[in-house]
Amino acid sequence: MRGSAVAEPHFACNVDDVPIDAAKVVKIKSLSVGIFKLSDGFHALLNICPHRGAALCEGPVCGTTRATDDQEFVYDRAGELIRCAWHGWEFDIRSGEFLVDSRIRARTLPISLDGEKVFVHL
Repeated sequence: MRGSAVAEPHFACNVDDVPIDAAKVVKIKSLSVGIFKLSDGFHALLNICPHRGAALCEGPVCGTTRATDDQEFVYDRAGELIRCAWHGWEFDIRSGEFLVDSRIRARTLPISLDGEKVFVHL
């Protein structure tokens, strides 16, 4: 019988290394990971788009248009989404959820802070 694996913290970067409007892409073991700074703290995504395997976290951090009852465009969720540079698929940075189909998700990774250091748990 196998025990459950405990996610180990791995140093990713310093808090000040993470920009507000883009990901800080780091290598942890053999994985490329995007670290994001949002209004509620830090978040991490595996740097692989589930659509075609592109470097997801190297796309722009953005928002999207919100559905309205009128024929106007309302820009919403600024700085909460990552858009894949290859095909424009948009994912929620916090949950990894693809905006068009919630069954498709980019992989999120647990993150913690220790003073000024950011750790990703693998």
